[in-house]
Amino acid sequence: MTPQEIRASALDSNQIGSSGLPGVHTKVVFGDPSRPNFYTILLFVSPHTTIQAHSHRDDRIATVVSGEWHFGYGDHFDAKSLKTLPPGSVYSEPGGIGHNHFARTDAEAVIVEISGYGPTDTHYFDARNDPKSRESK
Repeated sequence: MTPQEIRASALDSNQIGSSGLPGVHTKVVFGDPSRPNFYTILLFVSPHTTIQAHSHRDDRIATVVSGEWHFGYGDHFDAKSLKTLPPGSVYSEPGGIGHNHFARTDAEAVIVEISGYGPTDTHYFDARNDPKSRESK
């Protein structure tokens, strides 16, 4: 997809493998994250967004496309553990419940490209942080 095609296609706030939070949107660039195949998504994260500790069942690799992404590993959000990743930075999201990660944006939006081998999903370490559990109440 060219940058123009990416901008022209719709964003999805409830895409599989995303945090499901308001202000976090995804765009599938390749494949289908819900099926057993290779996929790539773009993650668009609004300014001043915090994503609590969560994991995905698949191993994923990510590249920061724009903005400063503050990323860390652990079973709860810890601002002291965040590493600032400028554009061009690459990081991994190991699959499995025991490999939780969290992130935050500051005053600027962030775009991250994430690739993995599906199917993917999102499990919050603390279910109270899962937007889906809040919607069902």
